[in-house]
Amino acid sequence: MIIIGEKINGTIPSVKKAIEARDEAFIRSLAIKQAEAGADYIDVCAGTAPALEVETLKWLMDIVQDAVDKPLCIDSPNPETIEQVFQYAQKPGIINSVSEEGNKCEIIFPLIEGTDWQVIALTCDDNGIPKDVETRVDIAKRMIEKAQKYGIKNERIHIDPLVIALSTDNDSVRKFVGTIESLKKLYPDVKVTSGLSNISFGMPLRKVINQNFLTIAVFAGMDSAIMDPCNREMITTLYAAEALAGRDRFCRRFSNAYRKKIIG
Repeated sequence: MIIIGEKINGTIPSVKKAIEARDEAFIRSLAIKQAEAGADYIDVCAGTAPALEVETLKWLMDIVQDAVDKPLCIDSPNPETIEQVFQYAQKPGIINSVSEEGNKCEIIFPLIEGTDWQVIALTCDDNGIPKDVETRVDIAKRMIEKAQKYGIKNERIHIDPLVIALSTDNDSVRKFVGTIESLKKLYPDVKVTSGLSNISFGMPLRKVINQNFLTIAVFAGMDSAIMDPCNREMITTLYAAEALAGRDRFCRRFSNAYRKKIIG
């Protein structure tokens, strides 16, 4: 499983406070903790007013890249913002994200053409997040076909089926799994990702819901996750789920992680 560390995000109150105070030490510490916990990529999201986003995102990128030797996941809903800060990345990472909303694909795909950059593609369009599996798959197909025109191979694309809060849609997880299964049949080499915490919004015992959702998602074939690598319970769940799903030969990663006290 590819782990995308989610903790440097300006929508998190403590990070917002650090950004406003330009507390470099706080951001640096978050980057180091996530890298040491096993994050493969460090997500950086400004979460600020649009007028401040480019400056803030560059500031975050500079700190993280100085602190750890991990590629970035550059996170913004505005493709023009990503376009402006893209040049400051020191190595190929992940763009978070594109969708069928507006002209996002038409800005981001040319930007990463001929590079090793990957991209997260959200299954939504100008009509919002679809309620059914078929429409989500159709949106994914359109984005994959657009990406192919720019030489972007399927394995560089992380489709996010956009799981809806269980409290508002009891079939949310079934639809998520159905979307993964349909996509994997059509495009076996495309990746699937998800932010894990949306599923539990409005629910009690959110950690329990998130852990069980992670297990289901691993079994369904999810390849990457936007998550907190410092959350020991979630990481333990991930290692256990991969072992149970047959994705950990002879359970070696699980056993090694236990011996090293990464999990438990």
